[in-house]
Amino acid sequence: MSHNGLPREILENVFWLGDCLLQRYKGKTYHSYNSSYLVIGRDGALLLETGHPKDFNVLHDQMMEILYDKNIPLKYIFTTHQETPHAGGIARFLNLYPDIMVFGDVSDYHMAFPMFENNFISMEVGDKIDLGGIELLATEPVVRDIRTSLWGILHPHKILFPGDGFAYSHYHFDGHCGKLAEEAKTLDLSEVTAVFAELALFWTNFVDMSVYSDRLIQLIEEQKIKYIAPTHGLPIMDIEKTMPKVIEGLHGPYDKMAG
Repeated sequence: MSHNGLPREILENVFWLGDCLLQRYKGKTYHSYNSSYLVIGRDGALLLETGHPKDFNVLHDQMMEILYDKNIPLKYIFTTHQETPHAGGIARFLNLYPDIMVFGDVSDYHMAFPMFENNFISMEVGDKIDLGGIELLATEPVVRDIRTSLWGILHPHKILFPGDGFAYSHYHFDGHCGKLAEEAKTLDLSEVTAVFAELALFWTNFVDMSVYSDRLIQLIEEQKIKYIAPTHGLPIMDIEKTMPKVIEGLHGPYDKMAG
């Protein structure tokens, strides 16, 4: 295990990968993640998000350690959207593993990487990837970073991968790196969610976020979600405890502007 606590198995055969990204804002220092998740099925493994380009070597080493231990090949990649921190490593992975299939919004990748045209499979809400005993379902992206965003739900684990939907930073000086949200006792979740929303999801400054938070709660109830694994935040293992703090922070930028 690395100095930042990753990789970490957060559920059976679901591994959290990545490294911290240092950010400074208004005199404070925050750490955030551009996390990836490795899912081990009976027939193969799936990498969810390809991480920030700066983290590729760390991410690849973490992934290979697990795949070697499990004696299972990497067969699939799923990205929530085409922004660099989520999909910037696709070509690097394809160069190393030319047989893997890349799922998600891949609408223009055949032009960027024509040599891998047959590796790209477009997904819509309701489409599935079967890993053997584990299945990833493409679902509605309630909070989008770009128009073509997709979220994923892993069955039977009932874990939601919301991309930018639960984006927040953490405090390195309090030892939050590699911790689950509920383990980071001193984290002001509402504050760090609001900061991330203000900077990275700028449109949230100008819309009534109650529309989105209501739909988010509805999606979690409809799909019976038990856990949440965001790309830019610590994994949430107790939704009832942690969700209200995230929603409060998500409302923060708009409420501040409206006030």
